[in-house]
Amino acid sequence: MPVSHSASDPAPRVPVVRKAGRRAVQAADTRAHIISIAGRLFLQHGYVVTTIEAIARESGVALQTIYNSVGNKAAVLSAVLDAAASGLDSPMSVLELMRKRTADAADLDSLITVLTDWFVDVHHRIGPVMDIIAQAAAVDSVVEKLQKDRALQRLERYAEAAAAVRSRGGLTSGMSDADAAAAIWSLGHPQGYRTLVTDAGWSVPAYRDWLRRSLSATLA
Repeated sequence: MPVSHSASDPAPRVPVVRKAGRRAVQAADTRAHIISIAGRLFLQHGYVVTTIEAIARESGVALQTIYNSVGNKAAVLSAVLDAAASGLDSPMSVLELMRKRTADAADLDSLITVLTDWFVDVHHRIGPVMDIIAQAAAVDSVVEKLQKDRALQRLERYAEAAAAVRSRGGLTSGMSDADAAAAIWSLGHPQGYRTLVTDAGWSVPAYRDWLRRSLSATLA
């Protein structure tokens, strides 16, 4: 028989849907969709020809949605680079991912392997986007600044890698952390991968072996 509730009984609990959390997920999905579409259009047509209006049209969103969720066209290009660097559907940003991998590296040899594997992996993914940035930087001062800022950002982040190298017994030559960060930046530069692998025809395993030997010799 049905159960009756008196006025003093507590009301039955009803699950609460957290609308704010749901909206955040939807916003993140929309942003990821925009970035994916923008990346495809940039690769197909180039940065200059691809307009924010075209990205909005292909994404099926309002123009203002792009500005609200990502930013202007240069910001969209920067986000496309981030997405390529972190990998498809990665739950972590590049910085989070590399901090975790660095923390998990038990010794210097393991850390050198982490850096080597990262450069080999990421350059394969970001190469086409870096080409777009280089081409756009030649005719767009905003993208030129983006290119410089991202290069400096990589250099600053490699200071963490240099400190990790020192903590695992590296840099015995007396090299400073700043010099070590510059060495990592230089050896792992995307242009180096492009020149050696794409232009000079090195195999990826050959590039990997060279990079590992060079990092080991420099950072030991």
